Amino acid sequence: MGQVAERLGLHVKTVRNYVREGRLKAVRIGKQYRIAQEDLETLTGRPEPAPEPVRRERHVEVSSIVEIDAISPETADRLSNLLTAGVTSGREDDQSLRVESIYNAERGRLKVIVTGSLGTVRNLLGGVAFFLEQL
Repeated sequence: MGQVAERLGLHVKTVRNYVREGRLKAVRIGKQYRIAQEDLETLTGRPEPAPEPVRRERHVEVSSIVEIDAISPETADRLSNLLTAGVTSGREDDQSLRVESIYNAERGRLKVIVTGSLGTVRNLLGGVAFFLEQL
């Protein structure tokens, strides 16, 4: 009833009274009332405007975590710089591209977190694979 009251600009109690008086048809299901669109239109004397369709564009975003073990601090730094350069050059076609690098010196592990469009992340991770193959 709250939705109907809001649509009509009335208080919920007023809508309840309309239902009790028979001015507005409603079906009781448990403790709630259901009011059909046609019955609402009969009460108001005018059809409800159809809601405007929501226009959406498909957006695909990828989040990846890459963990690289047994990597020296110098190599981790070089790879992090390479990724930063990749983010800077990739910004034109992917505004959502983001890269975070975390190096754990105690374990000799570099964790790289990448988010962005599917194609851009794929290309960036391809660059990581190429870099690691050259070591």
